[in-house]
Order: sequence, then structure tokens, then C-alpha cells
Amino acid sequence: MLKSFFKMIDVGNKIPCRREALAAGKVIFSEAGFNELITKGSKKGDIVPHAEIAGILGAKYTPNLLPMCHPLPLDSVHVEVKPNHETKSVDVQAFAAAHAKTGVEMEALTAVSVSCLAVYDMCKNFDKSMRIENIHLVSKIKHEN
Repeated sequence: MLKSFFKMIDVGNKIPCRREALAAGKVIFSEAGFNELITKGSKKGDIVPHAEIAGILGAKYTPNLLPMCHPLPLDSVHVEVKPNHETKSVDVQAFAAAHAKTGVEMEALTAVSVSCLAVYDMCKNFDKSMRIENIHLVSKIKHEN
């Protein structure tokens, strides 16, 4: 066997089953930046659909970005991006599902991360103090066959 410092885990003997994951995160704005976002939006376009589509692409490209992730046949990816007036943030949630031999948590986390980066990119010209925070896995479920 070849010796290596890295390896993709062998899932060949696992039985495929339905797997789901939910992840979340947020982009926190300054008060002035959030007010600009709400009143004027971004010069680059509508952030919500842009960030949602970016997140879906992020989930689909996860194995290209993270070398040890297995490519999965994603059944579903849903990304929701919402301005939160209370916290002066844009909150992101991503759900991913697949019938596979391994979980989809990295796809959900990548979707949130890329969505947050898309928001940041679209708003960096008017809020230099934005912070991406609290990207985390909310839940993961493995449905036994």
C-alpha cells in the first residue's frame, strides 16, 4: 500500500441511505451598512438571489474545494438568505440531502460559507466592518434503510 499523509476515507462497504444536513451562519453589518443595504441595496445587484445561487453552487462544488470530500449525488440543496433587522445581519441557512454512503454536512457548510462570502463581496464597497460569523452545523440526519 502506498504511504501518504492524506487519504480519502474508504466508504466502499457502506450502504447508501438518505442523508440530510442543515447549516447556518451570518454576515454582521455595522448599523450604517445595514441601513444602506436595506435602503439602497448593492450596486452589483440583488444580494438575496445572488447569495442563494452562490450557496447552491458551493454545495455542488464541495469535493472540488475540499480534497478529501467524496463527490455526492446531491438530491436537494436549498439556501435561504434573509436580512435580520434585529441583529443588523444577513442570516444564511442551507439544507442539503443525498442518497449516499457518506454525509452531506460539508456540502451544507460550504453552501453557507459561499453564500456569506457572496454577501460580503456584494456589500464590501459600503461596509468595511462586516464580519462573517457563527458558521456551524445545525443538524445532520442519517435515515436508516
